[in-house]
Amino acid sequence: MRLYENEAKKIFEREGIPVPRQFGIICKPEQIKEADVDFPLMIKSLVLIGGRGKAGGIKKADNIDDAVLKADKMLGMKLRDYVVDMLMLEQAVEEIGACYIGVTMNPATYNNIIMVSASGGMDIETVARENPEAILKIELPDNDKTLPDETANQLSEFLQKGLEKAGDQKEALKDVITKVYNTFQKYDCKVTEINPLILTPQGPVAADAKIVLDDNALFRQKELFTFLGIKEVRNDVSEPTKNEARARKAGFPYVDLLPEGTKKDPDKLYVGIVPGGAGYGIFSIDEDANVGERFFNGKVVPVNFMDSGGGPSLDKVAEMFHLLMDYEIVDLIITSRFGGISSCDTFIRGLIKCFRDRYKDGRRIVPVYGRMVGTDLPSAREYLNTAKNETPEELKDMEIIVGNQTIMAEVIRQGIEEAFKRKSM
Repeated sequence: MRLYENEAKKIFEREGIPVPRQFGIICKPEQIKEADVDFPLMIKSLVLIGGRGKAGGIKKADNIDDAVLKADKMLGMKLRDYVVDMLMLEQAVEEIGACYIGVTMNPATYNNIIMVSASGGMDIETVARENPEAILKIELPDNDKTLPDETANQLSEFLQKGLEKAGDQKEALKDVITKVYNTFQKYDCKVTEINPLILTPQGPVAADAKIVLDDNALFRQKELFTFLGIKEVRNDVSEPTKNEARARKAGFPYVDLLPEGTKKDPDKLYVGIVPGGAGYGIFSIDEDANVGERFFNGKVVPVNFMDSGGGPSLDKVAEMFHLLMDYEIVDLIITSRFGGISSCDTFIRGLIKCFRDRYKDGRRIVPVYGRMVGTDLPSAREYLNTAKNETPEELKDMEIIVGNQTIMAEVIRQGIEEAFKRKSM
């Protein structure tokens, strides 16, 4: 879960990391006139993406008229498809040098990594690729709760050598480096980063701030949520789409693979996916794309990732299908229930409930092709056969293969082939 810059800076300030003076958040240009601001003034777009400065999302204003004019242009603009509806106002600081400090985790070893570079304000990936010797990266195999003094000294000495023109700020840099690492550990972060850390005549100041919290540890951060005034969980990178918000409310993981508002290509088939688990969900995305490439000239587009989790209820299963049938772009739903923890019987009852409810209400029904095998299969098969005999019209667009005699790739191919035939009719 990524925090906005103003939230991250509030944490930094709490932990003793210097930040520029904050003047508040505005949603209308004229609110600048009501704020107690000093000039020069930094106006920053509050969106959950990086690279705002290069995209025109950060401006410096020298007077009130200049500030109002620039805020008016920034509000409502799009930064990588995200609309700017909030601006942060903060003091512009005098710069005599700039550097980078970041802490994250090595996903291969689960060890914490702390990185510093005297190339502040630049994209750190670009620095790593074009000038790797400009970065000092230290991996901490013990994942110390607080940064060891020896490591902090090594990192600050490296920065000081690259920032000699800013004067001797080694001890101040060491203090910030230590506090950035300790903040990372204290709040269960995935990323804690300052880029740039501006060096001023009075010492270092965090001109930018990035904090990404580990979703798996949010239950430990209730006090932090209260401190920041956050009332609900946000997505890791950006605000959730309409579908993602709906899925979260229903209690199952879901990710849209296409941007909201994607225009439908009439020559392509858009496939929604309801798998039996996260691994099968990733497999299904890949397999739909592979089958599309092999047999259908690359005209198959998977639209989502989803995970039912272990043992979903009947109503949750139904809602998973309702969500995709309500998603206008979806032409076909591919599903697979490999019942281990989860019950095939609950799955098929939830799917049939979805079909029957939509038929009764006159809502759009999207064809569903899939396979189920595993726990409670005999009762699931019996319920499916009975339901098809009792309500054949309601379930005519549902084709579920029982058992594993047909591989899933072939089920996907058959479903896509039939869906393309329907589109051509």
